[in-house]
Amino acid sequence: MSWILAVETSTEWCSVALGRAAADGALECFSRHEHTGARSSSRVLPAAAEVLAEAGIKLADCAAIAFGAGPGSFTGLRTACGVAQGLAFGAELPVIPVNVLMACAESARGAMPMPADVSVLVALDARMDEAYSACFQWKAGEWSMTGAMGVGAPEAIVRPDGEFWLVGNGAAVFGERLDVAAQASRVLPEAMPDARAMVAIGLRALARGETIDAAEAMPIYVRDKVAQTIAERAVVAAEKAEKLKAAQAAGGGAP
Repeated sequence: MSWILAVETSTEWCSVALGRAAADGALECFSRHEHTGARSSSRVLPAAAEVLAEAGIKLADCAAIAFGAGPGSFTGLRTACGVAQGLAFGAELPVIPVNVLMACAESARGAMPMPADVSVLVALDARMDEAYSACFQWKAGEWSMTGAMGVGAPEAIVRPDGEFWLVGNGAAVFGERLDVAAQASRVLPEAMPDARAMVAIGLRALARGETIDAAEAMPIYVRDKVAQTIAERAVVAAEKAEKLKAAQAAGGGAP
């Protein structure tokens, strides 16, 4: 019953969890999941110390350290990767990179029973008026990704074949622009990256021997460009203003 420490800072939440599989197969977990905004880097290490103290173990008692490798916030991914590497080097532990979009799918699976043969389409706000997306299937006790991860306009996300759930905050952020939301059998915008889900994924990876040396840990980027120029931001703001003006005109000038 090995312990795994997981850290996740790819969004505005700082999420840290320490967990292991209990004797009955359930997940025994201690966690901190806090909305920290840009302050994740100052909160993640204290949170890790808190869950270790709560479990009554030392970092060296863990079998591995999992981290949210991406996709996600450029700074957030570097924070999680750097923290995982630093802790792993100090305690001489291996690390387990966890796909952030897969963690969303795992959060959904943990929230409620999932019918067989249902795909999970993840759409996560990528800022810059775009969404990260990927599709997963749960079979034989493992997640597999069907197709490739992508980033782009929410209107460009293609629905998978058959019945599917839509998870991640994309539905809440983009509303009707995310066309696939109307075709999903269930929409779970609250199923977001969470270190508790990463513990579950990490334990399965550990059982398969899928760990890497801390020196090899790297974030997963699916976007080459991580920020807009001032001119590009001005164009986006102008387009939003025009859409708002059109909407107000259509509604008789109501604010």
